[in-house]
Amino acid sequence: MSGWRAMAKARHVAIIMDGNGRWAKKRHLPRAVGHQRGVEAVRTVVRAAREMGLEALTLYAFSTENWRRPEDEISALMGLLKRYIISDIDEFVANNVRLKVIGDYTALPADVVTLIDDALARTAGNTGTWLVIALNYGAQDEIARAATRAAAKGPITPATIEAELDTAELPPLDLLIRTSGEVRLSNFLLWQAAYAEMWFTEVLWPDFKPEHLLEALDAFAKRERRYGGR
Repeated sequence: MSGWRAMAKARHVAIIMDGNGRWAKKRHLPRAVGHQRGVEAVRTVVRAAREMGLEALTLYAFSTENWRRPEDEISALMGLLKRYIISDIDEFVANNVRLKVIGDYTALPADVVTLIDDALARTAGNTGTWLVIALNYGAQDEIARAATRAAAKGPITPATIEAELDTAELPPLDLLIRTSGEVRLSNFLLWQAAYAEMWFTEVLWPDFKPEHLLEALDAFAKRERRYGGR
């Protein structure tokens, strides 16, 4: 396990990976370099999450609001996503990682969609850690879609909506992490975060390391979760 302790108490962790642009700006580098370093952090943290025994790791990669960014930045992000899938898919297969995408990824460029479809198919039979990537994802949109599907089947209740969420087959969300010092959810997993624990850090995403994930998991393990009770 590369020296990491298994953190079985937290089953599902989600991360808002924030700070790539600020990381680059502090170093007088193009934003694209910050995004490149952010992908390197993803690779390291995904490997650590698997070794630590997490059942699911959900990463906020591209939101429905990110389409408002400059075209060249969006193009660079799509290129990085393609390179990440191409370079790491064999590792996912070899290490029993199950890839899942939440959000409407079919709205992404056609070549990206093809790569995602292939990666999903190649890892569909795996039984290990879920790696969940939120692409063209917004929680309000997810809840609206889930409620529409639930209503088509019968009475709407919290249980029927939850059964239609993009994350329905995943363990409940235990811990939500946000990097870069921002303290908000930014339309990410709003339903799932109802009773999740939150952990915020000043560390910018490109500097986020397995040690920081372990710190968050240790903090989570010490908290008492009451779910509205005493």
